[in-house]
Formats: sequence, structure tokens, C-alpha cells
Amino acid sequence: MPYTIHEIKKIEQKWQEYWRTHKVFEASSDTSREKYYVLEMYPYPSGKLHMGHVRNYTIGDVIARFRRMQGCNVLYPMGFDSFGLPAENAAIKNNVHPRAWTDQRMNDMVAQMKTLGLSYDWTRFLYSHSEEYYRWNQWIFIQMFKQGLVYRKKALVNWDPVDQTVLANEQVIDGKGWRSGAEVEKREIDQWFIRITAFTEDLLADLDKLDNWPERVKTMQRNWIGKSHGTTINFDVLDAGGNKIDELQTFTTRPDTVFGIEYVVLAPEHPKCREWVKGRDNEQDVLEFIASMDKESLIDRMGEGREKNGRPLGVFARNPVNGKVVPLWTADYVLMDYGTGAVMAVPAHDQRDYLFAKKYNLPISVVIRPEDVAELKAEDMTAAYVEPGIMVHSEQFDGIGSTEAITKISEWMEQQGTGERTITYRLKDWLISRQRYWGTPIPIYYDNDGNPHPVPESELPVKLPDDIEFGKGNPLQTSESFRYYTDPDTGKQYRRETDTMDTFFDSSWYYIRYTDAQNRNEIFSRDMANYWLPVDQYIGGIEHAILHLLYSRFFTKFFKSIGLVETEEPFFRLLTQGMVLLHGEVMSKSKGNVVDPDDIIKKYGADSMRLFILFAAPPEDQLEWNDQAIDGSWKFLGRIWSLVEKRYHPTDEFVDPSKFDKDDKDIFREINAAVKKVGEDIQNYKFNTAISCLMILMNNLDKYEVDEAKPHKQALFNHIAQTVVLLLVPFAPHMCEELWEKLGHSDCAALTAWPEFDEKALELDEVEIIVQVNGKLRARVTVAADIAEDALKEICLAQEHVKTFVDGKPIRRFIYVPGKLANIVV
Repeated sequence: MPYTIHEIKKIEQKWQEYWRTHKVFEASSDTSREKYYVLEMYPYPSGKLHMGHVRNYTIGDVIARFRRMQGCNVLYPMGFDSFGLPAENAAIKNNVHPRAWTDQRMNDMVAQMKTLGLSYDWTRFLYSHSEEYYRWNQWIFIQMFKQGLVYRKKALVNWDPVDQTVLANEQVIDGKGWRSGAEVEKREIDQWFIRITAFTEDLLADLDKLDNWPERVKTMQRNWIGKSHGTTINFDVLDAGGNKIDELQTFTTRPDTVFGIEYVVLAPEHPKCREWVKGRDNEQDVLEFIASMDKESLIDRMGEGREKNGRPLGVFARNPVNGKVVPLWTADYVLMDYGTGAVMAVPAHDQRDYLFAKKYNLPISVVIRPEDVAELKAEDMTAAYVEPGIMVHSEQFDGIGSTEAITKISEWMEQQGTGERTITYRLKDWLISRQRYWGTPIPIYYDNDGNPHPVPESELPVKLPDDIEFGKGNPLQTSESFRYYTDPDTGKQYRRETDTMDTFFDSSWYYIRYTDAQNRNEIFSRDMANYWLPVDQYIGGIEHAILHLLYSRFFTKFFKSIGLVETEEPFFRLLTQGMVLLHGEVMSKSKGNVVDPDDIIKKYGADSMRLFILFAAPPEDQLEWNDQAIDGSWKFLGRIWSLVEKRYHPTDEFVDPSKFDKDDKDIFREINAAVKKVGEDIQNYKFNTAISCLMILMNNLDKYEVDEAKPHKQALFNHIAQTVVLLLVPFAPHMCEELWEKLGHSDCAALTAWPEFDEKALELDEVEIIVQVNGKLRARVTVAADIAEDALKEICLAQEHVKTFVDGKPIRRFIYVPGKLANIVV
């Protein structure tokens, strides 16, 4: 059969159908077997696979196929994170129901996945908008409600006054609503939160247990949790006449600088800003400034090179350590979600404070000088001094080191009752309310006093209604069939919660549902969850390093706390694959540089695309797409095809090492080395070097001559050909299944045992030794691998070129590195 794209497409369809009908990839429920759970991150059904998807899924498929061939009971499922804003936006734009839009895109992507030959267990297929799935979202919410881990409070949102709806941050463009173009307002409305902070210390401490996660990801999570040791300082707030009107707390990690405080600054979102300026002359100016912050993203506000802006509030704070009265300001560089939302400002020793003070002509007081400088004057400074030094202008603490002063001043403030040593975290509770339609309805109703109550678990799921209107505020509030809950016992009606859940909720536990995906009676079997968890290999982009992975870790810890699972962490090993680029840029439709996987499959077949995407770069690195390189993958697979088609001939002869000549020994050694290396490389994500090893082997196998007069050589060749096919199964499964059948096997290659290597065969009979004189190359000799050092020395000294540099000179040392080199020191 010729190796053509026409034949390859028939082969791909043949084996995809075989895998489906023979249920080859369905995970077993036999918990006595060694398990291996491979999973890629829950994808959103965008409607079309791109090369980033292909890379992600091919990596997972190689690992899953390899582990099956090693004899593991492999769970490798797929599903879709199918709720979310894009589907709702598409529904509005195209006048189609989000369900119909989402279902079509899921179907399209599943069809593409199957053409890639991905070995998923489709019997465990999940998608978030299934009522059977989001029923359990609601059940989890109710368990958290019972445990006091969900609560309701007011929070600021982006409000579109024209569309009468809440906007996500990404829907606010230059301060305006993406659809209406109206100026976006900040509004406080009641929102549901999950108390993720109840698990803060566990989430932080257990990062140290994740030895098989990239250090970069763990660092990102540590920074997001943001544990800080510092001091909370109590300030009296005064009016312009010096009368106390309130109190304020700030948190600082630099109590050594408290004697240099020149102003105290609040985040614009801090409620005290509005309260303290009410009725004052500057009220309008401050409120306009606060309103202008609604149009700024937090990332923009915190930008390093950005000019700092603020307004004085017209009230003052008394520094508790020296009684100095300083002005209170609000400024854009202070965020409400750090500490208390209020910051003591020390311009001499904080660069942001320094720039702000210079802009608004505020005083700068030095309280720490460098050790090698007798005096540091504010007027001589061009930037804040932020390094350790010697305390000055700090009363009884003058002369001591600033690092020591951190502890001493904190202790003194505690004694004085003006401060307290504190640990704070950047991590805040998780706001899950979304005033959207396409998400899981929050299973809550409100009594006549406004108190929330969970819907009885027997009535789950609370289903999404169809009688909704978009563009009129929260869509669920427009549904007459949904807005009210009827008590089954009393017949009374109560107002339903009309918010839906953040879609991160859906993707925070799906990996556990996969372990028992068809269970209709409970969220999952504890036995099955405990057998399969943790996920042995999790794969996805670095962009999910914080939120998705952190929330998944939180859910697992919550489930453990209520006895649902035994594991503390969801993912044992994490791989974050790099992006696919074209001409140095990330592929995107907007840039017009997208390579369609369907087009590549039509031209080269799925196996060639898989092979290229694994060979082109290590999985953690970015991958530059190259049309010529994929042509090389096609040609390499063609060589494998020809190897079997033209040179494989059945024989009754067995592989007999006792008959081997030197060529036989070399090629036998090489195939055993390849088995060892390819297996190790797959386990270590080195797919590119595994494929490279097979390419080198093929080059040498092409040179190996089979002598008809020596049938043991055909037997050896046949053994190598079969081994090469098996080593290639994870990478190019369709072609390898066909070749395995051509080699006379009736079993499925995907379930055939991974080849074993002969350790003894790796040993060399002879080795080439580099011979040096005083460290310089003078000769090369081929000797027995187990040669004694004295015998080697005699051979080296007999070499003519060595004699030239040794004769007549005393030999001081003979250094031998076994199997590599000998150095004669004269």
C-alpha cells in the first residue's frame, strides 16, 4: 500500500472507529490495578480548535497512551467549561439561545478532537450547562452555606446605566460599556462570597508539598495569597480644628519608618473618603476624583511608570508615635484590597510616596540614613531611600539599625497601645455572584425579612428558565417562571436569588466528578474519588496559574474537610505548556495569523501534525509554527511505513545474540538504548528528544543490511521494526496501529505492553579511548570495554604519535577515566 494522504485518511478513520467500537480507552472500575489519571484543563467551547489546543491535548494523549502501554488503568476524560459570558454575548448578538450556541460549538470541537486520535474516555464526558452537572454545583454551594463558608455582603460592581446591568471588568472599555457606550458607574450591590480565606494558611503551607509543580506557578500563588508580617497602627482622625472625629487603622511592613510619616492616604473606594468630605468645601472635587477612578483598571493604577494622582480630604491624622498631625489624602495608587485600604505615607523611604510628595509639594522627613553616610538630607534626595540603614530623628530609637528597629518599634507600640503586630493576607474572599443568565443559578430564596435560605436539596437542580429577556438588567429577573420560589409545604411564595455563579465554580471540581461521572444519586462515589485522586498529570496554560488552580485547591481542601475525599491536593504533577507562535506572534484571529488544524490534517494527516507539534520544542517552551518542518514529520513517518512495507519479512528464526556480529551488536544495542531513552523522555516531558532518538535510530537502521544467508539478521530486523512501531504509538497512533496489524498482530497496539530494554545489551564490547599527553589530544585507540588500566597504559604508550611527546621524559601520572580518556602526564 502506498504512503499517501488518501490512504492515511482511510487508516485514521478505520482506527478511530475501531477504538470507539472496541471501547479501547474506557477506564476500568477495577480499583486493584495501578491507576494513572491524566487531564487537561477544562476547555471553553469556543467552537474551533486552534494550535494551542492541539499542542495541549497531544501532550496529554502521549502521556495517557504511554501509561496504558505500561499497564496502568488510565483515566483520561474530556468535557467543556460551557457556561460563561461569551455564550451569553453571542446569544444577544445573534438572537440565539446560549444553549443552542454552546451545544453546536461543543459538537464541532468534539468532532475535531476525534480526528486527532485523542484517546479520551468519552463515557465520562461532562459539560457545565448540563442540569446533571450544575445540580451538584448547587449542592456544593448549599454544603458551604451550612458550614458558614458562603455569605452575602455589599460590593462594588461596574454598572451600565443604559443596559441596566453589571459588567465584567473586560466589558468596560475606556470607562464605557462595551455594548451601550454609556459611562460606567460603580455601584454597591449585595453579592455572594465564598470564604476562601478560611483555608488561607493551608493553601499557602501546602504549596511546599507540591514538588512536581513548576516553581514559577507556586511563586505566583504565594504572591497572590500575599502573607505579610507587619504592624497595625491606630490613628486618631481630626477635623481642621483639631477635634477628634473618627479613628483609622493602617497596616505596614515598615514600622521602622513611622517617625517619618508625612500624610496618610486612603484608597478612593474606601467608604471613609465620602463620609469625611460630606458637607465640606472640597466634597465635589473629591467625589469627582473618586468617580474618575471607576474608569481605571487596578493594573493601570498600579503601573510602575504611571504618575500618581490624589486629592486632600480636608481632615487630618495624628501620628501616635510622636503626636504629629498630618493630612489625610485619597490617591489612585492605594488599593482597597490591600491591608485596611489605608496606608501611612513616608516619602523619604517609599518611592511611590516620594513621587506623590514631590508632585503635591508635601514634606519629606528622613528617619533612616545609609550606614556610610553621616547625614541624609531630604533636599539632596532624588529618590526614596529604601535600603536598611541607621535610625535618625526617631527619638529613643536613634542610632540602632533599621532592621532591628522593626521589632523594637512594634514591641514599643504594642506596649503603648498604639499598634499591634499583625499578619495580613492579600487573598480576599471570592466574589461569585454574577448578574448573568448563562451560569449556575444560586440555590437561595429569601423570606419576608430578607433572610437567605437554601433551596431543599431534594428540589435540585434549580433550573435555568427559558422565558428571559436580555438587555434589561439581570436576565433572570425578567423570568416570571423563575423569580419566585413556592414552599412545597405551605404554598407560600418567596423571592428567589437571581444571580448566577462565577464559572470558576464549575471548573473547580470537575476533575473529581470525572471519577464517577454518571452517578445520579450522589456527587461522586467516595471510593472512586479516593482511588483516582489526585490527578497524576494535569496540563494547561500558565495563565491559569492563580485563579483556577487556587480555587481547585480550595475545593479539594473543603471536600476533605467534610469527608468527601482523602487527598489534600487535586493535582500531583503540573505541566504548563508554552504557546504556539507564527512569525514570533501568538496566533489569533485578529492578527490573521491562525493556522487551522483541519487544513493541516487534510494535507498531512493527524499523525504528522501530532509528531511535529511534539518535536518542534520542549512542551514548556513557546513553539514557532513551521510549514516546512511539518513536511519533515510527514517524510519521517513515510520512512517508518516503508521500513515495514519493504523490509519486514516473516521468519521462523528467533533473535539469537550468540550469532551476532559487530553490526548486529551495534544495532541491537541501539534499539535497547532507544527503548530506555524514549520511555524516560516521555516521563520527563522530553518528547522532542524522544522523537529525535527515533529519527537517529532510523538513520542507522537504514544502513543495517539483512543477509539472506543469515536468517538471524532478518529476525533481528523484524524485532527492531516491531519495537520502533510500539515506541512510536503514543506519538503517531493511527499509522502505528495499521503497521502493527501489518506485522501480523491481532491485538490493539494501544494496549500492547511497552517494550522492555535489556540492560546487558547496553554494555559495550569495545570503546574508543581518547589519549592525551599533558592534556592535549595525541591519539585515539579502540579497546575492550573492560580493559585493565595497566594494559591500556601499555597500548597508549605504544602509539607512534604518543611516543613523539613521551620518549625520554619521565611519566609522572597516568590518569584513566574509564570508557572515555587516558591522560599521560610527563
